[in-house]
Amino acid sequence: MTVADDVTLNVAPDEAASLRRIVWSSVIGTAVEWYDFLIYGTATALVFNKVFFAAGNPTLATIAAFGTYAVGFLARPLGAAIFGHYGDRVGRKAMLAITIMVMGIGTFLIGLLPTYQQIGIAAPLLLIGLRFLQGIGLGGEWGGAVLMVVENCPTHRRGLLGSMVQVGNPIGNLAAIGMFALVASLPESDFMTYGWRIPFLISIALVGVGLYIRLNMEETAAFRQVQAKKEVASLPIVEIFKHHRRPFFTAVGLKISEIAYASIGGVFVMSYATANLGLSRTVVLNGAFAASLVALFAIPLFGWLSDLLGRKTMFYASCLFSALFAFPLFWLLDTRDPTIVICTIVVAITFGQMVMFGIGAPWYCELFSARLRYSGASLGFQVGAALSGGLTPLIAASLMAWSGGASWPVSLLLIACAAVTATATTLAPEMANKELT
Repeated sequence: MTVADDVTLNVAPDEAASLRRIVWSSVIGTAVEWYDFLIYGTATALVFNKVFFAAGNPTLATIAAFGTYAVGFLARPLGAAIFGHYGDRVGRKAMLAITIMVMGIGTFLIGLLPTYQQIGIAAPLLLIGLRFLQGIGLGGEWGGAVLMVVENCPTHRRGLLGSMVQVGNPIGNLAAIGMFALVASLPESDFMTYGWRIPFLISIALVGVGLYIRLNMEETAAFRQVQAKKEVASLPIVEIFKHHRRPFFTAVGLKISEIAYASIGGVFVMSYATANLGLSRTVVLNGAFAASLVALFAIPLFGWLSDLLGRKTMFYASCLFSALFAFPLFWLLDTRDPTIVICTIVVAITFGQMVMFGIGAPWYCELFSARLRYSGASLGFQVGAALSGGLTPLIAASLMAWSGGASWPVSLLLIACAAVTATATTLAPEMANKELT
């Protein structure tokens, strides 16, 4: 990790080496979790509306498929509440090991599910149950992975190194898209029969790698200090809602616009481009692949800039972009030009999602003290994700059905989400280069 050398971090060589291990361990483990979660989104847009729901109205099938996609997001706050509670009471490390197993089991079993044609209504019901399990795992995992880095890194590099954990998202997405790109090259009948299952089934091997890495991580010094001082919160979530409501709701608001752009640019656009515009799966997969490739470099860059310019400045800039690009997003997609479509997806995800996605990781953590940090950061992040990310593709598909295929209601939805996050940014304290409480 070139950004984490001894000089840049201003720490002793052995501490720098330890920090590098912590950062990359968190990135790799998180990449496995995101791979498991994100292959569902790709499959939702390309497969699930055809194999898990009754044949008939394709628009209703797509809405139903996005409904099951939303279940994973709606389960994430529950995962954050459960694992955040024990993460603040028992420790960060143990929760990371458990969550990766929960996610891996749910993902593997999706690859084994019978279709609607084989078992009828039981197919989508089982799909919903396993998606819920995925959401539980990711909801509990994210906070612990970020805290392992944020609670160990120097104050002046918290934006940069905290954002590095989020690089696991594009790595996982690249792996998911790459796997689907490979199986999508199969003949249509083979792809719909067994090809789509392969990305889900191989996840079990990735989980083994991630679990090994996490079992070899050490607990954070911040949590050990809380234990040593006997300040462990007995009911951290209750304490947050009694005495720390403002930072919690601020964290929720900070998530709204970012996850809306992620859901529209990364999931809904796949369905819109293939079903409404008649573009091939390859074009939209290439767009998502290129966006994730750019994000590998953009996320740490944005994190570094947030240490220099401040968290608020970067969030304001992304909110402004998100509002201004809401209508051009669909105008450019409607050209049906493959190059323009791919570039549009890259721009939307990079500046509408990745700015706030990268910087949000340390900022959510900075809003809470160590004894409540796992619960506060996780729950704020995941409630925002559930409210906006889980429901946005479903709402967007419903709005387009209501408007007769017009995209303007979806653009207005993106503008409204940007306004919510801009308001939360105004209310949030600037934490760049300030010591954690």
